[in-house]
Amino acid sequence: MIYSKKTFTIEEHIQQLRDRGLGIEDETLAKHYLENVSYYRLAGYWWPMQSDKVNHIFKENSKFEDVIALYNFDRELKILLFDIIEKIEISLRTKLIYHLSHEFDPWWFQNTAIFQDTGALVETLSSIKEEVDRSKDIFIKEHTKKYKDDLRFPPAWKTLELTSFGSLSKLYGNLKNTIKSKDTIAIELGAVNHTYLPSWLQSIAQIRNYCAHHSRLWNKNLPGTPKLLPRPPYRWVVDVPTDTSKLYMHLCIMRYLVNIIAPENSFSTKLQEIILKYPSVDPNALGMKPDWQNEPLWK
Repeated sequence: MIYSKKTFTIEEHIQQLRDRGLGIEDETLAKHYLENVSYYRLAGYWWPMQSDKVNHIFKENSKFEDVIALYNFDRELKILLFDIIEKIEISLRTKLIYHLSHEFDPWWFQNTAIFQDTGALVETLSSIKEEVDRSKDIFIKEHTKKYKDDLRFPPAWKTLELTSFGSLSKLYGNLKNTIKSKDTIAIELGAVNHTYLPSWLQSIAQIRNYCAHHSRLWNKNLPGTPKLLPRPPYRWVVDVPTDTSKLYMHLCIMRYLVNIIAPENSFSTKLQEIILKYPSVDPNALGMKPDWQNEPLWK
């Protein structure tokens, strides 16, 4: 089959949506969002409103305003999560630099002997090199100028300050399980040992990428499968989520970590505020448990 659909104008898109049963009371509002957000970005939010997904026919009483509420809810949720993930990322970076540099040396991240998968390490180091090479930070420029004969990366406390959360999580997960610092970091972050934390970091890194690239989180099936502690040493939930594809489980893990990293955080309050601000948004699409805000973890 050859793709043959024509390019639509904004006005044609609006008429098409109306013809398919989407209520649009404020055409100026619809035109504004279609001009500035785009048809196919918004389509992810109206997709569940369609009763016939082949012919794209909307359910009765579907409204464009509800689509925009979903979009804005998702946008505010991603802004909140980006702030929470920043705290987790900085803590992980700090612990990796401190513990591994003391256990080995400042170039531990280049030491193939302490990693499980050398091929994966080479790929990670390639990404790190790109980040270092394109850096305009003064401390990197001064280091390169002063130590021009040293062909190694700058030491961990310089190099890893430039490293993405994704690369940091890969470095941690790829460490051999016999490395003392791997367990030390896990213990400090409430994960007991190295068994659980790598999967947490991988899922958070993926969510961070969605936030950074403004991808939809609402009603999204997430790929990560974080392993859950059977008896967490810190506050957790009584009604434990089991669906790893829904955001709620990942939110619980982030809350668990940030409660350790930043005990006075306002994650729970801000999340509740966003949900209350958009009453038309069904929290079940995120996998939220009934009365989740009364769980020990979220109090």
